[in-house]
Order: sequence, then C-alpha cells, then structure tokens
Amino acid sequence: MANDEGLRGILEAGAVAAAAKLLGCAIEHHARGGLRSGTIVETEAYTEDDPAAHSFVGRTARTDPMFRRAGTLYVYLSYGIHHCMNVVCAGEGRGEAVLIRAIEPLAGTDAMIEARGWRGKPAKDLANGPGKVCQALGVGLHHNGGDLLGGGAVRLVAGPSPPPDAIVVTPRIGITKAADWPRRFVWKRK
Repeated sequence: MANDEGLRGILEAGAVAAAAKLLGCAIEHHARGGLRSGTIVETEAYTEDDPAAHSFVGRTARTDPMFRRAGTLYVYLSYGIHHCMNVVCAGEGRGEAVLIRAIEPLAGTDAMIEARGWRGKPAKDLANGPGKVCQALGVGLHHNGGDLLGGGAVRLVAGPSPPPDAIVVTPRIGITKAADWPRRFVWKRK
C-alpha cells in the first residue's frame, strides 16, 4: 500500500477502484480516552449514478461531504439509530464514497468493547458492521466533513494490502436498490 501521501491519489481514482485498495488500511480515532483503530476488512463502493447512493439525488445539505475532496469523511445516521462512516473518493464535485463495513481492532480494543457494551461476546463480531464500526471507534456526526488525510481526530492510514486471492467481491448487502451490483469488497482473513 502507498504511504499516507499516496492515499489521496488512490481515493481520487473513484470509489469502485478505491474500495478494494482501502482493505488493509487503518482507520484511527485519536480521542480523549486514547487511540482506537482498526484494519479495514470490508467495504462497499457508492457512486452518484448508483440509485443506492445518497449522492444519487444530487448535492444536498446531508450529502454535501460526498461531493468534497477525496479523503473527506462522510458520516450519516442510518435509520435514526446507527452512525455509518464513508471515505469520500473521486474529485471535488463528484458524489462518490466507500462505506467502511467492518474493521478488525488494532489499538484501543478495551475502549471499543466498553463503547459497544461487548464484554464476554465474540471479538470477531466487535466491529463487523458499519454501525458497529462507528460505535467501536467513537465516530459520530460531529466528525462529518473532516479530512481523513489531514491530521484530524479521525484518520485514514496506509497499511499492507491483502493478497489479491484474499479479496472477495460480492453484491452489496443491507440495501434494496442496485443490491446486485458487485461493489462489496471483503478481505477473507484466515
């Protein structure tokens, strides 16, 4: 994987290309209680020509971060319950983003367990869904619009790429529009 300076270039290639390349990178949240981070192991790509994408309806107050510079953080509230985080891709004015669907904890695991109320439960399920990712990392709407590559509280950090044969591409899950599009990328770990 490229160094942190190379990440923006990877993201500028667009959401579909970036979704696979984000596998192995880390998401870090430098919070008051300490660092929480995890390796990205599952993503989904969304583009503005995609009826399942928030950007499909155009630029609105809610979707504005999706149309910003590659590397912007787009956080939204799903069904009024869970926060979900996306890495904005493509160029300024194009509504593309990659949803971070799952991470494997790297640092701050105890804080993640506490944030999720996850004591005594399987560690493999701690952050294996987009709402779980934000809850575990402590990422909320107040982080929306932040620059993941600019040294803020929430950061995207380059990491080792998985071997190509360890990446599985499937249709997306949890959506009803364009659900059959093969835009979900999973790092099958042993």
